[in-house]
Amino acid sequence: MLYDLELKSVGKTYPDGTVAVSDFDLKVEKGEFVAFLGPSGCGKSTTLRMIAGFEEITNGDIFIMGQNISKTPPEKRPTSMIFQNYALFPHMSVRQNIAFGLDIKGTPKAEKDRKIDRILDMFNLTEFADRKADKLSGGQRQRIALARGLVVEPEILLLDEPLGALDANLRRIIQNELKLLQRDLGITFVFVTHAQSEALGLSDRVVVMSNGVVEQISAPKELYTRPATPFVAGFIGSNTLIEGKPSQGRDQELQQIETRYGPISGVGAADANLAVIPAEAFTLGLRNTPGEIRLEGTVTAKQVVGSIGYFRVKLSDGYEIEVEAHAGAIEAQNYALGSPVTLGVDPMSVTLIHH
Repeated sequence: MLYDLELKSVGKTYPDGTVAVSDFDLKVEKGEFVAFLGPSGCGKSTTLRMIAGFEEITNGDIFIMGQNISKTPPEKRPTSMIFQNYALFPHMSVRQNIAFGLDIKGTPKAEKDRKIDRILDMFNLTEFADRKADKLSGGQRQRIALARGLVVEPEILLLDEPLGALDANLRRIIQNELKLLQRDLGITFVFVTHAQSEALGLSDRVVVMSNGVVEQISAPKELYTRPATPFVAGFIGSNTLIEGKPSQGRDQELQQIETRYGPISGVGAADANLAVIPAEAFTLGLRNTPGEIRLEGTVTAKQVVGSIGYFRVKLSDGYEIEVEAHAGAIEAQNYALGSPVTLGVDPMSVTLIHH
């Protein structure tokens, strides 16, 4: 199968021996929206820059549409890159900024004007075409950056935290526009972000990175509900992690570990030794689910935000865990600080992994 983008054991080691990215493998199909997610310094932006050609790779190969472009200079790669600060030229007009990539490619004037007019219309920028870029709002500058990246008709659009400089409301608006735009154009997007909501809400697949290593590549729902490593379990969502030892007890597709709170069943490997329980998987009280896990504790904190209630519960050994529940259930039970509480967990919502 021919992939739009393929990374084979791609790595980056700096002269001082620092490993920024280690043996990165990835296959991206045409029209996919893939997000690189992880904390600062995890290697996600370095990987994006290697794909763009702005950073040399130390080992491995990068292929676009089956062609090895590992040694190809940035301007000759079928990619466009959009940076967090947009990298617009403040002294140039909107039209001149958008034309920049076409000028580098030596596009004939008539064709260039036609493409610019079309993209200005697509992004509702026609009336601002002759204004200087630094005279426009953050949202408008974001659209200019996207227009400049797309006007050269790249095979792949690379986006390095492009929404980081926007306020929360504008960020949500641009997120929606970005996803609709990507679907309409059918262009492959590779998107770097440190915001979980952005990665999980926009992408078809998420690549979670830590210390230059790929921890997991999954669809957003699978990443959230079935973390594959302790790092992902601690980084994505709000999970309780309980250590244990592999146990022989099992029920159909479920496996089991023995913990300090008793046996905990879940979905995962037979020799797993760590249970991952999402905060929203807990119920206040038992529901008589087959194999239901039962934990006893005391409420140490409570906060209601809209329709969701957030608890902190201290278990018998002092371990505090996060619990999310519908606000109605909280008010109905009138849980106060210091109240004893019984928590139930459906084992199908538990993931068992290796520590």
